[in-house]
Parts: sequence; C-alpha cells; structure tokens
Amino acid sequence: MPQTFPESPEFPPGSGAEQCVWEALRAQLPEDAVLISGQRITGDETEAELDLLVLWPGVGNAVVEVKGGRLSVRDGQWYQSGRDGAHRLKRSPLEQAQSGMHALLDYLAPRLSRGGGRTTFFAALPYTRLPEDWDVPDAPRDRLLDSTDLDGIAGRLNQVLRRSTQAYRPPDPATVALVVKNLRRTHLSLRNVQDLARELEDSGNQLTREQERTLSLLRRQHRAQITEGAGSGKTHLAMLKARRLTRDGHRTALVCYSRGLARYFQLMSRAWPEEERPAYIGLFHRLPLEWGAEPGEDDDPDYWEQRLPQQLRELAAARPDGSRFDAIVVDEAQDFGELWWEALVQCLEDPDQGVLFVFADEHQRIFDRDGHAPIDLNPFPLDDNLRNTSAIARAFAPLAREPQRCRNEEGPAVRFVDVEPGAVLDLADDAVVALQGEGWDPGRIALLTTGRRHPVQREVVETEGFGAYWDGHFAEEDVFYGHVLGFKGLERSAVVLAVNGFQDMARAQHMVYVGMSRARSLLVVVGPREAVEEAAGPQLLAALDAGQAWRPPPG
Repeated sequence: MPQTFPESPEFPPGSGAEQCVWEALRAQLPEDAVLISGQRITGDETEAELDLLVLWPGVGNAVVEVKGGRLSVRDGQWYQSGRDGAHRLKRSPLEQAQSGMHALLDYLAPRLSRGGGRTTFFAALPYTRLPEDWDVPDAPRDRLLDSTDLDGIAGRLNQVLRRSTQAYRPPDPATVALVVKNLRRTHLSLRNVQDLARELEDSGNQLTREQERTLSLLRRQHRAQITEGAGSGKTHLAMLKARRLTRDGHRTALVCYSRGLARYFQLMSRAWPEEERPAYIGLFHRLPLEWGAEPGEDDDPDYWEQRLPQQLRELAAARPDGSRFDAIVVDEAQDFGELWWEALVQCLEDPDQGVLFVFADEHQRIFDRDGHAPIDLNPFPLDDNLRNTSAIARAFAPLAREPQRCRNEEGPAVRFVDVEPGAVLDLADDAVVALQGEGWDPGRIALLTTGRRHPVQREVVETEGFGAYWDGHFAEEDVFYGHVLGFKGLERSAVVLAVNGFQDMARAQHMVYVGMSRARSLLVVVGPREAVEEAAGPQLLAALDAGQAWRPPPG
C-alpha cells in the first residue's frame, strides 16, 4: 500500500468517482509510491487542483483527472451524463489533466534543480465503459481509464509512463520525497492563509468592520495615501480596497515590493470569489517581465532601479487600450523609487485620473530609495495598533514617528539578551530552542536577522528556491528564518530579533523598528547593548531594559 496524503481523504458529496479511483490505486500501488488527493497548485501564473497525483519512484508521476457519470463524445464535443441529464464539458477530461500536469511542472521547476522526473497525465472515467472501437484523435485510449481498467489501473499507469515518456528519467526516491515536501508545504500554506481569510470574512471580526469604515470614509477619493505605523492593518486594508475596486468593475492591480508579501497576497486572494480577484497580484517588478521586458541579474542594481522601470513605461505605452489598469493599489509603498512611480502611473488607462491607493509607513523605509507617490492630498493616518501586544508596542514606541493606540492586551514582557557581537546568532538559536522548551509551537516562531542572513535561510533559498522558502513560512510547520528586509507586511506570534549588524547604519533604526514590530505576542531581542544603542538610540535601550533581561539556556 502506498503512502497517502491525506491519510484518509474526506471526499465531498458527489465525488464517489474520485473515491472509487483512489481506493483502486491505494490497493494496487507499491509501498514506495505516493498517492495524493486534491492537490492544489498555486503559482505566479497558474492555479490548478489535481484530483489525484501518483508519484512512483523508478516509474514516473501521473496526474489523474477523474470524471464521474457517463462520458461520451459527439461531433468532437465531450458530454457528461448523470441524474440531472447530460451537459457539455467546456474542456475534455484529458485537456484538464494536461493543464494540471503543466501547472505541476511549472510549479516544481524553480523548486527542484533536477525537476520532478518523468510525468504524464490521464483521465479516469470509473462509471463509463468506452466502446472497443474508440478512436478520438485528441483522446488516445491508453490515457483514458474506464470502468474496465480499474482492476489493473496501477499496471496501466506503469505501462504508459515507461513507454510514452522515455526521454525523461523517472524520479528516484529522493526526488519523490522532495516533491512531496514542496507540495504538502504549499498545501498547508494555502490552507492556513485561507483559514485566516475566512476568519477575516466573519462578520464579527473587529478588524474587518473597522477597516471597512475607513474605506467608506475614502470612497469618493480616486487617489489617497494611507499611512502610519507598523501593526495598523495597512496590508489588510490594501487587500480590501483592491478587492472592492475589482468587484465594482475596475481592472485592478495589487502590487508590493517583497516576495513574501506578494506570496501572501496570492494565497489570500485564492479564497475570494473569482470576480473579486484583481487582474494582477504580486511583485511590481514582475509586471514588466510579464509584459515582455528582458530579465536581468539579481545583483545588477542598475537593471532594477533604472532600466526595468524604463522598460515598464515603454511597454505600458505600447499596450492596447483596455489592457492596462483602471486602478492600482500599492502596499509597502515606501519601498518604491521615483522611476518606479513614474512607470507605474503609466500602467493606468488614465495616468492623470486613474485610481491610485497607496499604503505606506515612512518609518519602514529601509532601502536606499527616495520615491514619492504622485498624490497631492494629505495622507490619511491610521492611529491604532491592531497587531502587537501592549508590551511589544510600548517597547518599539521610541522608534515610531507618531504615538499609537494599542488595542491588544499587555502580553508577556519583551526579553532582551545582551551578548558579545560574535555570539548573536548562537544566542538567538538558543533562544529559539528555549521558546520551544517553554511550549511554543515551532511554526509560530520566526528568527529575523538585521545583518548577515541566518545559515538556515541561505540553505533553503539556495537549494529549494524562494517559492519553497516562502511557502515554508505560511505552512507554519517549523521555525522560520528570515531577514527584516524581506519580512515587512508579515508577522509571527513569537519573534527572535537577532541584531547582528547592519549594512547601512543610516537605516539601522528603521530595521530594528521593522524587526521588533513583526512579533504579535512575544518578542526577544538578541544583540550587544552598544550595538542596539548605536543603531536605535538610548530611548529604545531604556525601553528594552524596562522589559526582562534574559539568558536562554544553551541549546
């Protein structure tokens, strides 16, 4: 019997066909194979749900689309018959399976250096018996598994995989394990974020109710800038605005700078009705690439800050009417340089009057850019802190531009670990181990650095890519290792902030502010007293001293 995910799927009503095929495969596949039900694929440009996925070391991978009822083909069109009569399918079952296969391969390509191995697609029709003279040009019989094939379905998969895809190597056990790790991590990340989306949809959610009122105040403005401190709910408000604009018929873009926040937008929006999802969601510097800009190297600042925004202006000007945007919503807007603003406005159908909503915290401006949103009205401030406990908000208050009203409970005292400069990461690791010993779930802890990235972060990104790295954060299975530069707009219950140096001391205070404000419930700051004071000032050091001096036991 193969390894199965989930172990015992709860098939929804009306999916007896899927359960039938699942049980046949589970009974016939060997122990080293993996059988997955209902695998969601959510990538930068793809979204798919695979009914069944078989990962078979030494043989190959099979994407299986399952169709219940009785299937037939008339005049080149597929029909499905059931209790409610017959209806025409928009796409053939094999087209759906092939689309799912391509979504899977596109998803795995940047995550696995060698790819996922030999892969093909099938359609299972467990309640249909195909005629013996079946001859449909775009539906070869060997890819269709009807009621007569169920008793030998695993053998059919084996035969076709070995015969029709010989140009590709079959996956070995290590590759299958990596595929499973990435797919289940993405599954968990999508589930967790969509659980949050449903919580925010709840009519009793105080955050949603209050922010809906804020949007109502600005409903007659076609351009506005919403500002103020960390934890004020700007990101959620940006999503609400983008969703509302889309629902009202505007072709909308929701953009940001950091990969992690873009992934959060992507996962969160999958819980929205399709008619409320913006036309573009993600990194603002990915937009010109989707429109045909030439890709550049990650370590070429002139490309990202000069040539790419210029390409975006040119590409936007050349696009046909109706393919640009009626509205653009920008989160973490303080990260945008001047040339990017100029280019982004050209992406509006009406650069002068098009809708532009900007969400920013100027005190989180931690990149060497000095852009200003093209909005004449005074910023609309958000004064409440809705994220952090009072203890955490009070600790980073000396770094905030304006005082905030903290709406949450006191919470545990902020902990400060004074260490020698060379021991910061070691003591930060010990702090993470100590928190787990106190009962903190590893998936609720993040370790953020201000200087060099943690070795775990570098290893995951280098071996599995940014997609797998960020899905690991949202899956909440383990401790997340990140850098304050990439964690804006995100949060975790417990944060260990490792003050291990700064590339630019002029922005050190802003980085400490960002790092401290990512913690919802518990904050541990690890760093040399002198370095913390030099970076963020004596007032912050006094605020940390007012908390709890702490020394985690050696890990």
